[in-house]
Amino acid sequence: MNNTDLCEGETCEGQLHGEGVVCFEGGHVYKGMFSMGLMDGLGVFTWADGLKYEGDFVCNMPLGHGTYTWPDGSSYKGEVYNGVRHGTGTYKCTKNGVSYRGQWHQSKRHGKGIVYYNQDKTNWYKGDWVKNNREGWGVRCYPSGNIYSGEWKNNLRNGEGTMKWLKLGQQYFGQWQDEVQHGRGTQVWILRRMDGSQYCQSNQYIGDFVRGQRHGKGSFYYAGGAIYEGEWKNNKKHGHGKFTFKDGNIFEGEFVHDQMMIPNLSGNRAPTPHGAFPMPGKDQSILGPDMSVNIECLLEKIPERKRDAERKQVEFVLLRHNKELKSIYSFYSRLGHARSADNTFLLSRMQLWRLLKDCNIHHHGITLTQLDLYIREDATPAEIHSPFTPMLLRRLLSCLVVVAYHIYHKDMVSERYLLAACSSKLLTDDILPNAKIVKGFLFKQPECSAVVSVNYLKKCWEVYQAYCRVSAAPRDDCTVTCRHLLWMFKELHLLDNKLTTAKLLEIITAESRDPGNLSACLDLEITFLEFFEALLGCAEVKCQQVSEGLEESLSPSSTEAEATRSFPKEEAREKTLQTTDSPPQTAGRSSNTPELSTAQHVESQQNTRHQKSQSAEHTGAGQSIQTRHMEAKDCDLWIQKIHQFFIHFFFPAFDNHLLVTSNMKEEKLRQEAQRRIALAKAQQRARLKVHWEADE
Repeated sequence: MNNTDLCEGETCEGQLHGEGVVCFEGGHVYKGMFSMGLMDGLGVFTWADGLKYEGDFVCNMPLGHGTYTWPDGSSYKGEVYNGVRHGTGTYKCTKNGVSYRGQWHQSKRHGKGIVYYNQDKTNWYKGDWVKNNREGWGVRCYPSGNIYSGEWKNNLRNGEGTMKWLKLGQQYFGQWQDEVQHGRGTQVWILRRMDGSQYCQSNQYIGDFVRGQRHGKGSFYYAGGAIYEGEWKNNKKHGHGKFTFKDGNIFEGEFVHDQMMIPNLSGNRAPTPHGAFPMPGKDQSILGPDMSVNIECLLEKIPERKRDAERKQVEFVLLRHNKELKSIYSFYSRLGHARSADNTFLLSRMQLWRLLKDCNIHHHGITLTQLDLYIREDATPAEIHSPFTPMLLRRLLSCLVVVAYHIYHKDMVSERYLLAACSSKLLTDDILPNAKIVKGFLFKQPECSAVVSVNYLKKCWEVYQAYCRVSAAPRDDCTVTCRHLLWMFKELHLLDNKLTTAKLLEIITAESRDPGNLSACLDLEITFLEFFEALLGCAEVKCQQVSEGLEESLSPSSTEAEATRSFPKEEAREKTLQTTDSPPQTAGRSSNTPELSTAQHVESQQNTRHQKSQSAEHTGAGQSIQTRHMEAKDCDLWIQKIHQFFIHFFFPAFDNHLLVTSNMKEEKLRQEAQRRIALAKAQQRARLKVHWEADE
């Protein structure tokens, strides 16, 4: 070997071959394996400045697996190619506590990897890298605890992403540019309730952002129920907009710096506080602003000359059932909520699905996911099937008219007013007779469903999205089918001798038009409500044994129960003994029994009725206490079963599946890297062999 001061070790044909040590000019040292005078195999190379490499060598070149150790204690352990970090490896810096584990390319972080910026591992990034820069998709956890997950470019948040500001109670998901919100997005401000409730309310903005500010067109949903839809400038309502108050009243007009502008007596426009707004003059809709429907998509199917008359007839149909429709809206918007101070809520898409299923709309050869597409309006692909989308009463009415058309338009084609006829038939045949008769697993116990909604809904929504598949063109939404649901249960190993495939299909088809035809539902798309209720049904089957263990602990003591049962009976019997003389004599007179006087007879009857009334009151009170106790016990048992299923079965199985899938991908990448290294070694040896043969 050239440029060496000292060579020691095993030799073959005058060249180092086997173990040996070489000291190079300048103070560099190699100790390890040799092959025909070349460093080849395991060895340690120490540079004069203290840098050390320990690992595989191929033909004098570090190549394969090895460890670099710098004089300050920093280290790299992993794959090496031609002397540089290349492949998969881990770098640790002792100066600042930074560490990186992942893929490398030509000594730069490139590919998938995770970097920790402190020793506590509370400040990190996990995701894609391009030449030492965060670029692609990744998750960033900041020292404050704030988390961003989404797209990156040149180390900056760019593209689609979600940011959570934990201490501020805010969340944004949408488009980013150079670290700030820019483009279309949604920002949520979570507000803690002041009445001691465990639930949170939130303000929500959906619309355009420019350089981190609400700017352009957007809608703001206030926690109290009010809504603003219109133009924004520098975080303020500015331009044309529509403000819908909590009570349904509407102001539509010009806004300047967050204030409504209305004409004053002089004809000029002046700012008006939100609490006061002008009464409308001639309103286009006879229903009023809170019930005016948006059915433009359907009116386009009607000849233009008939559109105004058609709209009026639809409004007349809705007006006839005004009271019932408002009551239905109020009823379903409360499902899944605990009582609030004002007890008013906005209807969500989840509750709309429940209303439609209760009214058997899905029995008309149409799925709820198809209905979501019909009532899509301007929703993004991610929002089309979101269970959390809020809607006002007028949006519900618009939905019902659209649903009515798609179900009945072929049957009503001969009617003079097609949309009105369809709407009338839907309301009279489907909605009004069946609404408020709640079915399914989620809302069947109102006092329990609020607990379930808070604890498990969001996590299950993440699972649902994980199993969504993009629909075939021209659709752009993502959905889950019953077949996907079956695959999920098999993948997560949740099926057993109790929860069989047949039982799962039975749960899924429980509300279908033909529950006995299990195979017909496999390719049907299901909404998140149907997905979640299927999980609740499986929980009742899989965790049935929970009820057996809790029956005894939740039941009242035998002494207390016996006292509750016997008290009304004993008191009634005692009072009966006190009055046994008079009633028989009045009821069954005989010729040899003297009659009681009229006064005595009346008094006796009054006493008897009073005593019976007291006895009935005590008996009714005891039964009411027992009924309430049984209802509370049933609710506790149901919650315990649901809790065990999600916490001990479903969520751990899903998390484990994600981990296994991730590990499999990493293993595949590792095997691919090993294959590349082996190929590189073979190529290096082949080139060296050709070189030797040429020299000979």
